[in-house]
Amino acid sequence: MARSLERDWNEKLTTLDRLEREYAAPPTPDSLAVNKEERARILALAQDVPLVWHAPTTTAAERKQLLRLLMKAVTLTKWPTTIRIAVRWQTEACSTLEVARPKRAADAKRTTPAVITRVRALAPAHTDEQIATRLNAEGFVSGTGGQFSTGKGKWLRYVAHIKSGCPQGPAVCPQGQRGDSRYSARAAAALLNVTVYTIADWCKTGKLDGVQRVPRGPWWVILTPELITTLRKSVPQR
Repeated sequence: MARSLERDWNEKLTTLDRLEREYAAPPTPDSLAVNKEERARILALAQDVPLVWHAPTTTAAERKQLLRLLMKAVTLTKWPTTIRIAVRWQTEACSTLEVARPKRAADAKRTTPAVITRVRALAPAHTDEQIATRLNAEGFVSGTGGQFSTGKGKWLRYVAHIKSGCPQGPAVCPQGQRGDSRYSARAAAALLNVTVYTIADWCKTGKLDGVQRVPRGPWWVILTPELITTLRKSVPQR
């Protein structure tokens, strides 16, 4: 058994030595030669590099090797708004291309000036909720590509220093009337000589055109001269 093991071991060592010498030996010209059919296929692939590049069988490593076979050097030159790309090919020919510089992360997510302009135009006569609805309906998107919400509309006004003509809270509207012609409940009560509770009841029953954004929130109502004449009490209610 020992002699059998020794013989097998020596055979393996001989095979290993032969393989190592074959691997280290330079390839012979005959081993590198291609026939006419193989040469035609290689030349056809060279004429259609995108086909080879996008082929599902081409690996990432092979794509890198393909670039090294085609390109000798690449130079990038930064300009204020563009980047100039100079490619020197293996044939010593040069190609140049200018592309726009990529935006910084903060700039890429910044809301476009067109949105700010539209918010500025809507703010005098629309609430933040109405502004968000109009922006979405008109196809505008936020800096991150999403839709606008009431909170986003309010934030845009804040960062752009745009004053709202239609605030939700009556305390922000001391004159009592918003840009959309709606009166606060307190201002309407003062005009009609009634209490704010009466204004709320009239809004709930449909006697007045009133809007209330949240339950138990402030009412904003429409008062026309005809309504004021019809509903105004001669003696203020207490």
